[in-house]
Amino acid sequence: MILRKRHRILVYGATGRQGTFWTREMINYGANVVGAVHPRKAGITHLGVPVYASATDMTSAFDVALMFVPPLSVKDAVIDACSAEPRLIVCLAEHIPSHDVMEMLAIANTYKVRLAGPNTAGIVTPGESFAGIMPAFNNRIFTPGSIGVISRSGSLGALACLNLTREGLGQSSFFGIGGDPIIGTTMREALELFDHDSRTSLIVLCGEIGGSSEEEAAEYAATMHKPVVAFVAGHAAPVGKKMGHAGAIINPNQGSYTSKYRHLEEAGVAVAKVPSELPHLVSSALPAHQPP
Repeated sequence: MILRKRHRILVYGATGRQGTFWTREMINYGANVVGAVHPRKAGITHLGVPVYASATDMTSAFDVALMFVPPLSVKDAVIDACSAEPRLIVCLAEHIPSHDVMEMLAIANTYKVRLAGPNTAGIVTPGESFAGIMPAFNNRIFTPGSIGVISRSGSLGALACLNLTREGLGQSSFFGIGGDPIIGTTMREALELFDHDSRTSLIVLCGEIGGSSEEEAAEYAATMHKPVVAFVAGHAAPVGKKMGHAGAIINPNQGSYTSKYRHLEEAGVAVAKVPSELPHLVSSALPAHQPP
């Protein structure tokens, strides 16, 4: 789902230091935070919202569960959130055991809940709402518009949005898919979300060497009518090296910069050599009748 102002957000771990900082920023930005979950602090009010022992204790439904939860506790939190059947779970933590992630995905699929992450920086819809640790409140980075941005890396995604904003190219939404080897929403699936979003006229993919996300996304991009522009980090990396994310694993047939560039180019995707080239490629590819 594309996050909107109307979507009700339940924050797990909102009473911790990081949870408090980012939940306050979300509320100040206008995000519809309706509650928090902490089993040992149930019954108090924190940042003006009630704290529950469990998602099932809420008397009303919520759309998004945001996880400020330590890696070894995430699985239980996801199971709890799924029992209330939200539309989306945003999982910020990295270093979650792989068998836990696989179980989380199986449970989310059973309840038909979309999972963003693990190891995502979150989701931002400029001017409306955000969920996670992206600086949506910085209008030098994020500004409303019609460009959808998808990224494995939060910092690379922020850099892409910064470059776009500097050239007057606003974003319809930013979706951080996460950098772990096993994630809930793939780059291809995020591309499909933006392809069906009426507010998005063009999509920017921010990828990196390792894994097969970009190759799979290119396959779908070749079938789209909306233009897609990309940047892939790691062009100068020595052969056999990988980026910092755990998901950036290179095999002999996929994962290299050359492989990703070739697949994207063959799909009709314009690929920037450096992030600062993105605004020019976006402006050139935007449909003439669409505003930035």
